[in-house]
Amino acid sequence: MPSLISEIAPASPAEALQHFSRRLAFETDCSDVHQSQTAGNVDYVLVDVRSHDAFLATHVPGAINIPTRTMSEQRMADYAPDTLFVVYCAGPHCNGVHRAAVRLAGLGFAVKEMIGGLTGWVDEGLPLQGGSNEKAGTGFACEC
Repeated sequence: MPSLISEIAPASPAEALQHFSRRLAFETDCSDVHQSQTAGNVDYVLVDVRSHDAFLATHVPGAINIPTRTMSEQRMADYAPDTLFVVYCAGPHCNGVHRAAVRLAGLGFAVKEMIGGLTGWVDEGLPLQGGSNEKAGTGFACEC
């Protein structure tokens, strides 16, 4: 009897290559963002899409705050059309990051999600910036 893992046949290597390559076109992770920051190789704009108050309380160092609801053509006009945005929210329990990615892509910008958001950043043991430096699970406000 096959295990729960193998009872559904895995994708072919070619299908797996296509699938996981596509995921990397849409996602990055906290460790990669931190590593690029540490190396001084930041070729993207890191955006916290939560409310201004949530951002002031705590955020990823190097991030700017553009709440999703403020992402308009006028607001984003200061950015070159070839700007790559990396967006994050409170964590994997919030889809505000996806709304922000849809909005930015709709405005013609390249966008990737920093998977895990603030919760992932803390889980990686990386430092936060801001007033409260809360721990994961104790109040990272979404307010997207």
